[in-house]
Amino acid sequence: MSSPTPYRPDPHFGSLGEDFADPVRAADFPQTLLRYRNQVAARQVGLQDLDEAQWITHFGRFEVLPDNQKQPLAMRYHGHQFRQYNPDLGDGRGFLFAQMRDHRGRLMDLGTKGSGRTPWSRGGDGRLTLKGAVREVLAAHMLEALGVPTSRVFSVIETGESLIRGDEPSPTRSAVMVRLSHSHIRFGSFQRLAALGQTENLKTLLDHSLEHYMPDLLPLKEAQRPAAFLERVAMLSAHLCARWIAAGFVHGVLNTDNMNINGESFDYGPWRFLPHYEPGFTAAYFDHQGLYAFGRQGEAVGWNLARLGEALSLLAPVEALQEAHKAFAQTYAQALPAAFLHRLGLRPGTQEQNQHFLRTLLAALKDTQVPFEGFFFDWFGADEGRALTRPRLGFYQDPAFVAFREEIQTFTPDRPDRLQHPYFDQENPFTLVIEEVETIWDAIATADDWGLFEAALGSIETAASAYDLDHSSI
Repeated sequence: MSSPTPYRPDPHFGSLGEDFADPVRAADFPQTLLRYRNQVAARQVGLQDLDEAQWITHFGRFEVLPDNQKQPLAMRYHGHQFRQYNPDLGDGRGFLFAQMRDHRGRLMDLGTKGSGRTPWSRGGDGRLTLKGAVREVLAAHMLEALGVPTSRVFSVIETGESLIRGDEPSPTRSAVMVRLSHSHIRFGSFQRLAALGQTENLKTLLDHSLEHYMPDLLPLKEAQRPAAFLERVAMLSAHLCARWIAAGFVHGVLNTDNMNINGESFDYGPWRFLPHYEPGFTAAYFDHQGLYAFGRQGEAVGWNLARLGEALSLLAPVEALQEAHKAFAQTYAQALPAAFLHRLGLRPGTQEQNQHFLRTLLAALKDTQVPFEGFFFDWFGADEGRALTRPRLGFYQDPAFVAFREEIQTFTPDRPDRLQHPYFDQENPFTLVIEEVETIWDAIATADDWGLFEAALGSIETAASAYDLDHSSI
């Protein structure tokens, strides 16, 4: 294992001033029981040597980390929620707690969820259910294993309060969660400033974003920066969305306040993984129109980027921003087949070959309804001999798979030695469809049994080691 990164505090967001966030205090919880600690992430930001008492002090009681942000900040933002503009948003149950550099030199945020009421809580209690925290741990781990850029849960501490919720059995247990993310600056952060007509603050936030997250764009003339920024965000978002689709992931609530500028998914609510390929599959029970259905996620992300462009129109000509927005569709068209090939452990061919392969693959998935994750497990590395010994053999003998079986052999495996990993000796892959998530939670809720949760994390770690699907280059 590589040496841990030294702790390098580097708080910057607070320097923007009082127009961007509100100083707040964390709730005083009756209990602080450590339930999850991400030691891998802790090593990457230099916090691996905290003992349990220190960990709870910082991430359950929120004592300031050394030389870091002096007070928690509830960030201000607006957003479109299911395409309806809502100016009454902002961090209502979370705050930015600290910033530091990671092992790659990136500026990282430690942000909270369930840490208490803020000026933006409205009628909410500022709390988080323990189930919500458990679900976010599982989602982030699984997505990271499948090569999707994602925030990671850093800490979960059970807080001893009983919460009443309308969408799950109540009262239910509570928790405070800390998330490690490469920025919590959202599309809605820009929308708020534009809606309020705060042009100078909008420029300040743009310059801050470029300086700390896209410094290669700083040499551009000031008039060119907004469009260049939108183009970069569009490209990053296209890669993210393509990886969601290849992972069979449905975010569920793709509002503009749930998308950040770095193409990293975060803030997991009613997420689901597909049991089988179904473009109309929805994750949120309240998404009655299927606006954020699995197959419409590209449409949703493109629409959200257009709203970001509208906000930036206070700083740049609309025509330049419209041109920049085209980068999403152009990048997504290339990134989507590349993401499927990446998941299958194959090297991409020409764009035409990649596109044709994707059409053939999706037709086979749709016609046969083969289990989604099982398919990628079986065909990883294009080893047909291995695939035809799996329990899903019947699906692959269907006439709908004839064209796919022929075409996959035209692609070259990338690092085929990965198939030597013991994970691929199993008959079935690890999966996180809703029934399995509920089984994991049920053991915790009824018997305080964390065995299935710990086993799931172990299985995801094994899968991550086997697939070795790096996303750092996108």
